[in-house]
Amino acid sequence: MRLIKPLCLSMGMAMSLLAAPALHAKTFKWSSASDIPTLDIHSQNNALGNGVHAAIYDSLVYYNSTTFKPEPQLATSWKNVSPTQVRFQLRPGVKFSDGSLLTADDVVFSIMRAMAKTSNYAVYAEGIDKAVKVDANTVDILLKAPTPTLINQLTEMRIMSKAWAEKNNSTSPKDIKTQEETFAHRNAMGTGPYVVKEWQPDQRLVLTANPNYWGKNPTNVTEIVYTPIKSQATRLAALLSGETDFVLDPSPQDLPRLRANADLKVIDGVENRTIFLGMDQHRDELPGSSVKGKNPLKDARVRKALYQAIDINALNRVTMRGLSQNTGTLVAPQVNGWTKKADVRWPYDVAAAQKLLADAGYAQGFEVDFACPNNRYISDEAICQAVTAMWARVGVKAKLRTLPLVTYFPMIQRYEASIYMLGWGVPTFDALYSLQSLLRTVGAGGDGNYNAGRYSNPQMDALIERIKVETDLKVRNELIEKALVLSHEDVAYLPLHNQIIPWAMRKNIQAVHRADNRIDWRLVKVN
Repeated sequence: MRLIKPLCLSMGMAMSLLAAPALHAKTFKWSSASDIPTLDIHSQNNALGNGVHAAIYDSLVYYNSTTFKPEPQLATSWKNVSPTQVRFQLRPGVKFSDGSLLTADDVVFSIMRAMAKTSNYAVYAEGIDKAVKVDANTVDILLKAPTPTLINQLTEMRIMSKAWAEKNNSTSPKDIKTQEETFAHRNAMGTGPYVVKEWQPDQRLVLTANPNYWGKNPTNVTEIVYTPIKSQATRLAALLSGETDFVLDPSPQDLPRLRANADLKVIDGVENRTIFLGMDQHRDELPGSSVKGKNPLKDARVRKALYQAIDINALNRVTMRGLSQNTGTLVAPQVNGWTKKADVRWPYDVAAAQKLLADAGYAQGFEVDFACPNNRYISDEAICQAVTAMWARVGVKAKLRTLPLVTYFPMIQRYEASIYMLGWGVPTFDALYSLQSLLRTVGAGGDGNYNAGRYSNPQMDALIERIKVETDLKVRNELIEKALVLSHEDVAYLPLHNQIIPWAMRKNIQAVHRADNRIDWRLVKVN
């Protein structure tokens, strides 16, 4: 996908689908393995949560589910006043669900809130210096430097009521690294098509139609009920019985049965999410490791040995049952900057892995901590179990521990895992999002915000800083390729695959499959 550069758009380009009337009221019941981590829109950058937030809150722009080009949402138009000043005209008459009017003050507040120290959304504010109010319906975003991905980034920058946040002591996002909660963690009030009726974490989330929604929502769904169900068998049973209408993450082994069921349908496609393993390359000694006084993961030979000990074709064939696209890089083909040159794997070679370990001084192998989620990605726990067995063949004894999403992500962001699994989608559809979050040395803003292994290379940092501000697309993509190739050479991560995402649903459900594995709530219908 090409970068979407800021340019002036007219009111007439607003989504035509908002003009259609709602049909007979229906309830949409859906499920997946894990719950959302929070209702706070700037707290935790989690794809499942972000997708749910988009039902409650709006952003200035949002992706069209067919073209994946940003379209007007709360902003009706935008233009470059200068290379570092972009002006947004707000949609008039938009109300929050409590009936209060959306103004420029709310937009400025929300953008600055997303840049707070406790926010996990700074990556979407990359390049932004500040937001300023021009008048009640006009906002300027001032940039530190030209930012070619700004409009793409803003698709995830949802807008909150300043007055509501101030009234409820939620002017700063909930810090996901602590147990402390804010009002905005369990409550929400936006301008989106739905409002929160009830949220019982890990049990049930109920959304109902927003009576003050500014658009004429074309869907006939007036109530959304989400039930997290960790067990694959139980999720399948709920779909088969009609207890749920839609499963976001059916298990690979159940797909033939689901496709053969006349009451169901399955739609699928490649997601822009790459699954990989990260490694602690920072600490001088790994907690719980058999190696004392040093960290074997700091040695590139050890990292490469772990890489070459993974039989990626076996994972694809046996564990994923073909629902994966093997990769040698950290971004999927749909992402701007991906190239065939960057997408090359180190070959699976047990003998080479054993020699690398011996050369590094670990001929007998070693013990190491290995952490994985057990309800976030397709077959995540099974993948980690398979990799653990593969590493055992070369003498590396990985002590696998699996955790649910809500505790797993805060844990790895506290740097408490030696080796860990992560799946990285790219909401901006541009590789900078991955490079900055995963490969940039941990720093301010979004730099290294999910670099949980604390990989650091000055050459990589310099490339990423150039990519942030380069506006010549050809030059910029050449820089991205260099960064991805450098990551491969450094063995900064162990890439596994891009997910192929199937959605399973009752035959009477209409939904549009998206590469970001997100339901577009405007396009769901129950027949």
